[in-house]
Parts: sequence; structure tokens; C-alpha cells
Amino acid sequence: MTHLRKLMLEDLQRRNYSEDTIRSYIYTVEDFARRFNCPPDRLGPRHIREYQAELFQQRNLSSGTVAIRLAALRFFYTKTLRKAWSVADTPYPKRTHRLPAILSQEEVAQLVDAACPPFHRTILMTLYATGARCAELTHLKLSDIDNKRMVIHIQDGKEHKDRDVMLSPVLLEELRAHWRRLRRKPSKWLFPGNHRHSGDQPIDTKTVWHACHNAAKRANIQKGVHPHTLRHCFATHLLEAGADLRTIQILLGHRDLKETTIYLHLSQRHLQATPSPLDSLPLKDRSPQEE
Repeated sequence: MTHLRKLMLEDLQRRNYSEDTIRSYIYTVEDFARRFNCPPDRLGPRHIREYQAELFQQRNLSSGTVAIRLAALRFFYTKTLRKAWSVADTPYPKRTHRLPAILSQEEVAQLVDAACPPFHRTILMTLYATGARCAELTHLKLSDIDNKRMVIHIQDGKEHKDRDVMLSPVLLEELRAHWRRLRRKPSKWLFPGNHRHSGDQPIDTKTVWHACHNAAKRANIQKGVHPHTLRHCFATHLLEAGADLRTIQILLGHRDLKETTIYLHLSQRHLQATPSPLDSLPLKDRSPQEE
């Protein structure tokens, strides 16, 4: 496995895949090999079909996660092993389209106020104020904060794209307080890693997940809350405040405007703009049972 792992890693790196994708793909092939206790180059379509069925039926993974696992195996077989891959034998699962949970602005305030320690509060405020993805937030640098133009540079985001987002004055003050709280002043990362936040590497995504989960628990928010929830809230609340979809698309870094239109289904302003047909029915004041 070591030799094959090295080959696959090189193939992924040469194609400039992101660190998260590389980690996910390598893990999938290792998990696939462990499942059958056999080197992956000796496994074939029958094993892939059995593995796919197990991911759904026994591990209860979502269709999106299973699709990523299949993409990893497809890459390994077609690029690293240079073998044929039959889409007919291993079809990608039909994806379900669920609307994400959205917090009201009051709930976002409760979440931020419940965050502890202050380092976590700053993380949550930055997520909500910028709409950054979890991995994008962890890799923010001090040099990305432009207080002259009041923008934050998000570099090497999804699909290796850069973009600028607004720098909220409230967030700027919080970031200054965050800087003062750090015992060892970082030279590069906005959110340095290790338990004292004095490392030479940035925090990992697990730290951000824990910040969201723990704050939601303290605030007694029953909705599922994770880092991407605050990105959805950022976009939805902007739309409710009157921002146009094209602006939100640019701020989120979406390639296609279709990705951004999901927030039309979540915005209270758009949902309430059209009255329900029930409101125009000539109903009697009481139901027959009450008469």
C-alpha cells in the first residue's frame, strides 16, 4: 500500500488538488483496502459495488459522501492504476437536495455570545461576517486583513480561486481584541494553532467545528449548527437585507449563479412576499364542529 499511496499522492499533487481532497481520496482508498483486507490494485468492480452498498446500507452515509468516495476510487483506478472504469457498473448515487438549516439573526447573536473561550467567539464572528468556508477561515493570514480598503482577502479558496469580502467594522474591532489577547504574537496566521494559539501552523478545521458545536450547545440551539451553517446565514441574511444575488454569488465565490439561488428558498423576505392562497379563501369564521 505504501508504494501505491505514494503514486496516488503524486498524481493528486501534480493535478493541484486541494489538501482536503487529497486527504479524503487517500483515506477512501485505504478504507476500501481495509474493508477487504487486500491491496486495492487486486480489487475490482465487484468489490467496488459491494463497498458502495455497504456505505449506504450499513454505514448510513449520505449520497453526497458516497459520491465523493466513488470519485476517489475512480481517480485511483483510472489515473494511478490506469485501468478502465465502468460508469454503468458503478453509477454515482442520485443526490438528495435538502435545504440547509438557517439561524435567525437573534439565534446567531445567541450563538456568538455563548462561544467560549473568546478565541472561539472571534472564529464564529469571522465565519458569519465573511461567509468564508471552514478551510478558508483556518488559512486566513494577518496580511489578508486590509483595514485601509476594509476588505478581507480570501486566497486559494475552493477551486483555487481568490476573492475579496467586506471587512465589517465590528469584526475589525473584534480582530484587534483577538490580537491583544494572543500571548505570542503570530507572524503569519490570523488563527494560529496549538492549545495556546502560539503555533507556527494555523488551526485545523476540527477547532472550528468544536467552536460551533459547543456554542450551539451552550446557547441551547436545537437546530444542527456547523461552520457552513454560518455561511448559509451570511448569504440568507444579506438577501433579506436587500443584497442582489449576483453580489452574494461573488462574495461566496460561487462559480454558477444557480448555486446561489438556493437562498431564494431560505429568505424570509422572498418567502413572505407572496401570500398563501389560503389567505384569499372566503372562509366562514368558524368550523362546522364549533357551530
